Amino acid sequence: MAIDEQVQKLLKRFEKVEELLGHSDLLADQKQYRELAQEHAYLTEVKEQWQNCQNLEKQLNDNELLLKTEKDPEFLEIVRQEIPQLQSDLTSSRQQLEALLIPPDPRDSRNIILEIRAGTGGDEAALFVGDCVRMYKQYADKKGWKYESLSCTESEKGGFKEYVMTLSGHNVYRLMQYEAGTHRVQRVPETEAQGRVHTSAVTIAVLLEPDELEKVVLDERELKIDTYRASGAGGQHVNTTDSAVRITHLPTGTVVYCQEERSQHKNKDKAMRLLSAKIAEEKRMKAEKEMASLRSSQVGSGDRSERIRTYNFPQNRVSDHRIELTLYKLNYVMDGDLDDITEPLVAYFYQQKLAAIGDQSI
Repeated sequence: MAIDEQVQKLLKRFEKVEELLGHSDLLADQKQYRELAQEHAYLTEVKEQWQNCQNLEKQLNDNELLLKTEKDPEFLEIVRQEIPQLQSDLTSSRQQLEALLIPPDPRDSRNIILEIRAGTGGDEAALFVGDCVRMYKQYADKKGWKYESLSCTESEKGGFKEYVMTLSGHNVYRLMQYEAGTHRVQRVPETEAQGRVHTSAVTIAVLLEPDELEKVVLDERELKIDTYRASGAGGQHVNTTDSAVRITHLPTGTVVYCQEERSQHKNKDKAMRLLSAKIAEEKRMKAEKEMASLRSSQVGSGDRSERIRTYNFPQNRVSDHRIELTLYKLNYVMDGDLDDITEPLVAYFYQQKLAAIGDQSI
């Protein structure tokens, strides 16, 4: 189906959804209201981007018409200079519209738990975990998302050995799900006297927080709960009471911990959230493997062992190896400008899933 046809169908649906949201009796069904409100937010984005495309096309057509009819040399020069920028803006707007036309998934705006761990590279890897935490928090700020720290282990020389946080907001899972995997960094450490480039890595996991249907009921009899004194490189995380909590789920061997809060009760609540998400994720992955073919189960799996991206600081370059994308603006990416990476990934994996479905139907 052509893009224009898709948009027209969605614009008709937009009118229908607005009409449904106007019914006073809808508030009695909060589940349906939330679903319609989420769909309305998506359709509004489509409508606004479509209108932007239309406006840019009109401006471009008007300028090209002026080139044929305008006689004033100075004004003609202004018109000529505007055309390349309008063409560039139109191309960009059409690409954003195409990305929006990828159908929404019910999980798009589900809360996620982001785990970032230092891999090979020792202190440099821990420092890069800190850089990634800052990058994702700044991306969240730009997208209007909220974040909350669940757990972290600080490194003595800066950064973190591990950092776990939640992210919530519109399209947070849609845009963040493909961040899972191994992220490699190449740069010259501050302690390197000879200026040699070192390579280190961090691993990232993206977990969906369970919703009401997926909520995992944890039996306290299957949990081993230990309390201990919070530790770290210093500052507010170090205290003199046994407020830190470590929980082991005995049937699966899954271990989580939290020492962020001064209250043992709050740390236990956060640890239980993380444990519930990990067990729910294991159940989801097991179900997907049982129901899907090997190929389709691997599409968009974000296997942690897979090296998905390289950040090369000397060349100001970031490369995503799955889609052969290279950008020479690593400084902006590290400041949270991630849309030029996350949006093409959403489009790529959507096409991969369509291909996998097509192969299975043959």
